Amino acid sequence: MSDAPRHGGNLGEAIRRFGRPRKAWLDLSTGINPVGYPVPMPPPHAWRDLPDAFDDLRDVAARYYGVPVETVVPCAGSQAVIRALPALLRPGRVAVASLTYSEYAPAFVQAGHTLVPWLGPEAGLPDVDHLVWVNPDNPTTRSVSRETLAQWQAQLAARGGTLIVDEAFADVSPDTSMTPHAGEDGLVILRSVGKFFGLAGIRAGFALCPEGLGRRLAERLGAWTVSGPARFAVRTALNDTAWQRATRKRLLQDGERLLSLLRDRYWPTVGTPLFAWTPHALAPQWHAQLAEQGVWTRLFDARPIASVDGIQTLPSLRLGLPATENDWQRLAAALTTLAKCVPVSPGFRLK
Repeated sequence: MSDAPRHGGNLGEAIRRFGRPRKAWLDLSTGINPVGYPVPMPPPHAWRDLPDAFDDLRDVAARYYGVPVETVVPCAGSQAVIRALPALLRPGRVAVASLTYSEYAPAFVQAGHTLVPWLGPEAGLPDVDHLVWVNPDNPTTRSVSRETLAQWQAQLAARGGTLIVDEAFADVSPDTSMTPHAGEDGLVILRSVGKFFGLAGIRAGFALCPEGLGRRLAERLGAWTVSGPARFAVRTALNDTAWQRATRKRLLQDGERLLSLLRDRYWPTVGTPLFAWTPHALAPQWHAQLAEQGVWTRLFDARPIASVDGIQTLPSLRLGLPATENDWQRLAAALTTLAKCVPVSPGFRLK
């Protein structure tokens, strides 16, 4: 395991490696909505006063997610919970997919759990106490049905274990969410306002969990975990249903556009409305060639990946959405140039 998890959004690395100024880059290295929620200026007291833990933020979140308010724990983004939660769960065997969001495995190991290798949902529920699943998964885009997740939850809860479902990318398709089960034993749901709402910089989100575990989690996170301006921004965004409807429609269209752009060039690509993912032996060359043209993507090291020909160990590439029509045209031009430099074979097929 590497010393520290790697993430997209690391444009500083690209600037250092390629000597291109920040403004000259098209950064597609994250799965964040590039046309985020237009937060109005917070009122003066949001900057001046200590954050009010007794405001209506939990109520607003409960309405948005359709869950009991007592299950809602505000947090400074999912990352804060990922680091705090493992220490609150009974030490045991935990399954984390071989290729998924990279913060989970080290957090559980540091808290004294035993990490169990797991290829993902195709392998079924392993013999573990706890299981982490990102739904839809980042970066592989795989999704597990609510019915299957509920079965996993019941089996894990019967063992005294927990299913942790990270729904950072679920806002575009809320019907797939496990929120109808929020508060049940053996289930923790993580929600973020960073991806769909494009507000990653405010560091805010929610854990939805049984009330007792929620109290212990809130105590471990400590006071003032979500700032006053962040609370204002989240409350405003969660209440704006018109913006949410329009944004879901736009992201579904843009996600399909990105898939078409890549598949027309024979990339073996799958996607969510917020990003596309391509496993291929040539992924490192594609990443480097696009970077030479000022397009920054997220490169993943080789991991076992299911294809129609069985399990293959491959590197992969993730691309987020361009923000403007000029950005779309720039990406299309870069892909055309790339195809001349590194020809793509359509032979690999995802399972």
